[in-house]
Amino acid sequence: MPNPELMPIGVFALRSGLTPSALRFYADSGVLPPAEVDPGSGYRYYSAEQTARAILLRRLREIGMPLTAVEAVLDAEPEDASRLIDEHVEKVVGNAATARREAVAIKASLADVPSLPVGALKGPVLAAAVEQVLTATACDPGMPVLGGLRIEASPEALTLTATDRYRLSTRTLVPAEPAATTWAATVNGDELRAAVAEIRRSPLVRVEATPYGVWLRVGNREGRVGTGDQHCRLLSDEFPDYRLMLASLGEATTRVTVSKERFLRALEEHPGSRVTLRVDHGGIHVLPTGDAHPEIPLSAAVTGQAVRIRFELTTLYPAVSTAIGPDMLLDLRGPDQPVTVRSADRGDLTALAMPIHPGHSA
Repeated sequence: MPNPELMPIGVFALRSGLTPSALRFYADSGVLPPAEVDPGSGYRYYSAEQTARAILLRRLREIGMPLTAVEAVLDAEPEDASRLIDEHVEKVVGNAATARREAVAIKASLADVPSLPVGALKGPVLAAAVEQVLTATACDPGMPVLGGLRIEASPEALTLTATDRYRLSTRTLVPAEPAATTWAATVNGDELRAAVAEIRRSPLVRVEATPYGVWLRVGNREGRVGTGDQHCRLLSDEFPDYRLMLASLGEATTRVTVSKERFLRALEEHPGSRVTLRVDHGGIHVLPTGDAHPEIPLSAAVTGQAVRIRFELTTLYPAVSTAIGPDMLLDLRGPDQPVTVRSADRGDLTALAMPIHPGHSA
């Protein structure tokens, strides 16, 4: 008779999430042998101590890890196991990126659709602009367009815009080579992030549009896919009407010029997840969250009305950190209206940050 503390294969399958047939396969492979096999019936029995190994085995297989690698992880110390998992994920991600690039090239050859030149920009400039503007995106499964970057091209300029409804960031660039016509679309933000490292290394990047995506070409290879060229898919959902949002903003009632470095340092030193600012002719005061933390005063040039305004740190900090230049300009319109953040001497990058409504509980 089997040990009464052991589980038959059906019970162990339910507990581990593996099917009985999978358990038989892993037993025959030597990865997860049963604790006991009845010599007469051949029935397999498992112990409760084997449950954790079985669950880990299942989870590793769910991420596509080969059986030999799974066995190595199961028998490794935690540090080595983590390294092996990281190596597997890195390989999977690399294979997926390669497959995506090849799929794009194949589709382009099948469709035989010529690309539309959208403009050319210096690679480091374009990479920096993409990183700055993408700080205003959000991962929202219900509205994937909020994770995208709106690109609008004309012969005079190329404008990048992103918004998550609480923040908005937009930057206008002067192309090194202008577009022949106007064009606009929303590009997958995650794929643009992945492309940044490559385009930053290119002196010149040509942006070309197709019906299904944009090519970022890092050399003089129009119409041909090069090893460094990057492709990003388009998002089909309608992008929020940010121009209407900007046009509907009221006049600033308070204007502040402050050192970006000092403002960032104050936000970093602030211990809370929400930041309250008191702005008056004495400057900006980052208010404490409790008696244990002192107020942080900042020297600033202030004109207009005094105002007290509160932000989520995750909303305000990116808007401040991506500002261009040593000094930044804040246009405030009251405690419940968007704040405009831009460089004190350059206007090609503008960010909006939505404060917490005064009636919202702390």
